[in-house]
This record gives sequence, C-alpha cells and structure tokens, in this order.
Amino acid sequence: MSDQSQQQLAHELKTNLPHFTGDCERFRHALNRHVIYTPGVQYLAQTAGAWWLVDAIASHIGSAAFQRAVRTDPRIQDLHFWRLDVSDDDSALLTARADSDLPAFITQQIPFTDFPLPAIDIWVGYDGQYFTVYLPSEH
Repeated sequence: MSDQSQQQLAHELKTNLPHFTGDCERFRHALNRHVIYTPGVQYLAQTAGAWWLVDAIASHIGSAAFQRAVRTDPRIQDLHFWRLDVSDDDSALLTARADSDLPAFITQQIPFTDFPLPAIDIWVGYDGQYFTVYLPSEH
C-alpha cells in the first residue's frame, strides 16, 4: 500500500472510529466461541485489514498466560486493556494490561504490519458468558 493510501486510510479510521459509541449488535469470533466483538471492532478489522488483530486478542483470551494473570489479578477476568503500538520499522507490539499503570500480562511482538495507525486501544470486558472486544468509545 502506498504512503498516500496509508495516510488516507489512517485519516478515515481516525475520523470514523470515534462515531462507534455503543450498540447491542455483536459478532461471534470464529475460532474462540467465547469471544464476541462490536460493530466498531468489526469496522476497524474490515477497514484496516486487521482481522489478525482480533484473532490475536481472541487467541490470548483463555490461554495459559491469561489464566495465570487472572489468578494473580482477578480483575483481569472482568476487564482488561489491549494496545497495539506500531513502530517506524512496521513492526508492532501488542500488549494486554489490567490497568494502564500496570505491567503487561501478555506481550506479543508482531514482526511486520501495515496497520495504518501508530496505535490503537481495544478493551475487553466479560459478562459471565462472553468476552466482548470493543473500542473505548463503545464503553
């Protein structure tokens, strides 16, 4: 993708993502059936070609590292915060935290991405049945 296309896509995402402010519609993740996501996350994944990001988050939920973190800090079961930070060399770091001032309980290096934004925050809440992946604006 050209730099101009990347910039246009980044502008589109920055403009449209804040308009997702909550919705009752949910989509079930194909691989982790305990994970659902909102229209805002679906828009992000479709528009940015970032289904891999949704898959990465869903793959960590319920993993051994996730379960260890829940045993250490039970708040993680109910709510946790993911962040993707993209570097200038097109690598990225995906992290999950119990809170912004705490160390990450999951860290995943992404060797290459064409994700158009320098960073994105995604939150995950648990309702007793499903982990809902959503944008902060959808809280």
